[in-house]
Amino acid sequence: MQFQTLAEYFDRLEATSSRLELIRILSTLFHEVHSADEVEEICYLVQGRIAPFFAPIEIGMAEKTIADALSHAFAIDREEVLIEFDRLGDMGLAAQKIAKGKHKETSSVSVKEVFDILTEIANTSGNGTVEKKITLFSDLLKKLDSVSIKHVVRIPLSNLRLGIGDPTIMDALAAVKLGDKKLRSYLEGAYNRTSDLGLIARTLWEAKNPVAGVDAIEKLSVQVGKPIRSELCERLPDAKKVIEKMGEVDAQYKYDGFRVQIHKKGNDIWIFSRNLENMTHMFPELIEAAKQDIDAKSVILDGEALAYNAVSEEFLPFQETTKRRRKHNIAEVAEKLPLRAFIFDILYKDGKQLLDTPLQERQKMLKETIIKDDTLLLAENNLIDDAQKLQNMLDDAITKGLEGVVIKKMNSKYEAGARNFNWVKLKRHNAGELKDTIDCVLLGYVSGKGKRTAFGAGALLVGVYDKKEDVFVTVSKIGTGLTDEEWTSIRERSKGLERDHKPARVISLIQPSVWLEPKIVIEVLADEITRSPIHTAGAVLEENKVVESGYALRFPRLVSFRDNDKSPEDATTVKELIDMYQEQGKKS
Repeated sequence: MQFQTLAEYFDRLEATSSRLELIRILSTLFHEVHSADEVEEICYLVQGRIAPFFAPIEIGMAEKTIADALSHAFAIDREEVLIEFDRLGDMGLAAQKIAKGKHKETSSVSVKEVFDILTEIANTSGNGTVEKKITLFSDLLKKLDSVSIKHVVRIPLSNLRLGIGDPTIMDALAAVKLGDKKLRSYLEGAYNRTSDLGLIARTLWEAKNPVAGVDAIEKLSVQVGKPIRSELCERLPDAKKVIEKMGEVDAQYKYDGFRVQIHKKGNDIWIFSRNLENMTHMFPELIEAAKQDIDAKSVILDGEALAYNAVSEEFLPFQETTKRRRKHNIAEVAEKLPLRAFIFDILYKDGKQLLDTPLQERQKMLKETIIKDDTLLLAENNLIDDAQKLQNMLDDAITKGLEGVVIKKMNSKYEAGARNFNWVKLKRHNAGELKDTIDCVLLGYVSGKGKRTAFGAGALLVGVYDKKEDVFVTVSKIGTGLTDEEWTSIRERSKGLERDHKPARVISLIQPSVWLEPKIVIEVLADEITRSPIHTAGAVLEENKVVESGYALRFPRLVSFRDNDKSPEDATTVKELIDMYQEQGKKS
């Protein structure tokens, strides 16, 4: 396939505000792809990548480096490029405008050629790295048409602006190769085990027919070095409801840190975040502990890492732990903020995946695997079948300054990527009727008035995730809970995420001053959840009019930004929101 053809599809995807149209366009694109190699590359490019999210491969070109490449390619002063970028707010649009009229508007460069050059740039290292990357990228730009240039320039900047979620890509793959997008569940299962959409697409294209495709997809298994998508918790309102629903449970303290998945194969160690990001280099003490404290040739462990103050023997809040996410001065910061990782599950050991092994057996294997309890700490297990004992443990957790407790069914499997009642969280009760915080996604902001005019934002439009439809729906506007500095930082945090039209995966009846691509996750505290005729979370809409009211947050305030450790799809779901509403004692 010519890259110009792919770029034209990208243009159509960027312009649509309908998720169904996204699926249709992607399906048409995939119908044109006949090679397993090419569909793998296209899947990564649609994700704005040249490899799976977990692969530590970055193209390594920032805006000023891209400006240098454009300057070289089109004989224009670098400052002119940056001025155009500042004016348009998007380096892709700036590049397209600069390229127009400089050469013919057609190009014959293939997708593979572009993919290979971007990969070569990412792998460039040594003396003169920056200059080499600029030359390679500049030479590529000279060969492309202006539409292709717009999208190629956005890829190194991780800002492709297509507004496509992984479930939408899987819908299109299932429609094309399995005959029905409703068969996406097969692909989701494989994605939860492998976290690699390119691999899934390649597997489908290599199969001779849909039946063979399903069979091949189901055989894709866990591999050390490829993260498994984390199992997540449901919510219940109190200890009594937990015991009534779950019976005897294993209760563990809930730590507010980084979810870490530790992979070991010999002396090779990988550490992945909940977002599938490779964070290995950030945590040298966990690498060393994994080499010394684990009795297994190969293993995958699930845990939570927190910053630890050795002097006071206390675990620090999440805001302190986030300081460990950095690319520079890692050893220095590690000495000031050492981490401890509480390991609560084992998913693979010495050639055997353990996802289908009951929790009780996994816990026994885990205790046999962690041989030194120092940096890698075994999470404490508490078998409880009494509501009062569970409440006592929750109270104790809060006294210790922890978030709460996580409760697990003893015979449950590890359901990768799932959120169900095999795992339930109980957290501290806050003032007001709502007993838990809610993870929301920024969808836009309303320009400020009065004092906030200077900040650029006066209220945030936020939403939650509708997992069934793979869309984000509004739940509140937030105007409190931010300091002056945080209001000012909203513009900086959302730089590159602004859109001039509603993103395709956003359902909203409210028109903010500026739309944002759903990327930034925030933790929100509110007094209660109410029914709302203007918010779309849980609403029934017909022709963009509310037939049945949705749900909204009353007196919401921002607690913290969580996009460092949570993806938008990890935000609170509509189902969770409705459950929390009902837990307030109200009738849905």
